Amino acid sequence: MNHSEELRQQLHSINRKSYPAYKSLKGVYQFGNYLLSIDHVQGDPFASPSHVSVQISHKNARFPEEYYKDPLTRTTLCDYLTRQFEKQINHFSFRAKGSGKSGLITVSHCSQEVLSRTSCEINEKEITARFFVGFPANGRTINATELEKILFDFLPVCIQKSFFYSSLNAQELRNYIELAEDQDFIRHELSKRNLCAFVADNSILPRESGISSRPMKDSIPFTAPESLCISMNLPHKGTITGMGIPKGITLIVGGGYHGKSTLLNALELGIYNHIPGDGREYVITDDTAVKLRSEDGRFIKDVDISLFINDLPNKKNTHCFSTLDASGSTSQAAGIVESMEAGSHLFLLDEDTSATNFMVRDTFMQQVIKREKEPITPFLERARDLYEKAGISTILVAGSSGAFFHIADTVIQMDNYIPKDITATVKKLCSQYPLPTVQASEFHLPQSHRIMTKATVPSSRPQHNGHKHGSDSSSRPERLKTKVSKTDGFSLGRQEIDLRYTEQLIDTEQTAALSLLLKYAVEHLIDGKHTLPEIVKYLQKNLTLHGLSFFADNQNIACGYAVPRLQEIYACFNRYRRP
Repeated sequence: MNHSEELRQQLHSINRKSYPAYKSLKGVYQFGNYLLSIDHVQGDPFASPSHVSVQISHKNARFPEEYYKDPLTRTTLCDYLTRQFEKQINHFSFRAKGSGKSGLITVSHCSQEVLSRTSCEINEKEITARFFVGFPANGRTINATELEKILFDFLPVCIQKSFFYSSLNAQELRNYIELAEDQDFIRHELSKRNLCAFVADNSILPRESGISSRPMKDSIPFTAPESLCISMNLPHKGTITGMGIPKGITLIVGGGYHGKSTLLNALELGIYNHIPGDGREYVITDDTAVKLRSEDGRFIKDVDISLFINDLPNKKNTHCFSTLDASGSTSQAAGIVESMEAGSHLFLLDEDTSATNFMVRDTFMQQVIKREKEPITPFLERARDLYEKAGISTILVAGSSGAFFHIADTVIQMDNYIPKDITATVKKLCSQYPLPTVQASEFHLPQSHRIMTKATVPSSRPQHNGHKHGSDSSSRPERLKTKVSKTDGFSLGRQEIDLRYTEQLIDTEQTAALSLLLKYAVEHLIDGKHTLPEIVKYLQKNLTLHGLSFFADNQNIACGYAVPRLQEIYACFNRYRRP
């Protein structure tokens, strides 16, 4: 380890040299009460910025031990520190001048949800913060004087104000930690009380706009209907009241623009903890919940969709169904089965984004097209068995078909953003408008045995066989460079992984992490012998034990990654096109 003055001397020695001389700065330097590490140096001032990190011991940072005692509090504290650091560096970014990205200082931008990110990590010894710096140059000539400003003037101020307990608002930080513990308490209460979701009174569900996740000003606060109102005594906030949505089949109905989809959107993001002031802090959903929809054209490989689709005219085997170009109904059937495999206990659906013929067949259509001529068993006929025999609840937004009323345990009407429990009224009406008796085929849990294989490209070069877990020398993997397209997906080699309809993927950094996991799996795990669940289980185990750095080259992770849920890992791997 070197002292900071040695870094200063090195900067003086390389000033006005060619840009590659910056690479000599790689290393760790002692800066008073923290360590600064230059982990990766960019190739030129127009390339992606350099990777820099700092380490602060707990002895120096002096945060209360209860603020990092478990994964929940560590993630919350890291999120808070990243937000504080971003505020500070925004005052100094591009204050140092030069060409291209010279003077850029940037870190992860956190949204309304709290995610575990590589921008800040805490272990038993220290806090590690990672960020990016554009090393300054004039053209491609080093301007070390400007980098000296960043490393010795700007960053010390930002670090002192962001990562040391004495510099922060102690009460604000305590509120963050206590809110996270209250949210976790509610999440555990859901299963104890046989609930799948909770929406607190006075929550603000509408968002500012379609491109903003901040709460809408002057919105109507949420008020639970009396029949569904429950109270919880939280560890820190005390007693709160709100709507408890029971397990089973829940229907959300109402006129257009009255808040049906707004409520569903709040529930689908209730799998994440939210920051204070978000308005949805106490909207908590079963953390295995999956938002499902149809995805015309998606890839499906070896999925048992026979629970919903059988006896296709082309005689295709639906017990092990594959297609490069799925229809709306087959894609939605596959999505349900894949989510069951991923361990989901709650399905969230909106009739507007579902395949109509997959969801329901009305009475008249059943008379015209006889049962034996229709290969699809609609979701309407499977939802009850999914709950009673597989323990999977459903929350469904419906606006056109009244058939769903007949299977619902709870019916919530949204009226100008105010929920009303109309279950009793609906049950009376159902007796006046009975559905014809339909005998669906016997329910069975899907049985998929899906071996993962690699997508390959022709190669005249010999295969290098130095991977940790071996590889198939008869073919080589695609050229494994990745490029992330926000939350829409990423490219892996020549293949595009389309995640546009994985709606609970909310941050580009989660997409980047999925690209890292899939790249690792293709390079080291996929061998034509192990199943998809076996590979995902291995990834999840090491993600829990070691974090995302385990999957990075040389286990040297940078800023810019956020941990995805198990459900999104499955969704990503299911969309990887392979033989």
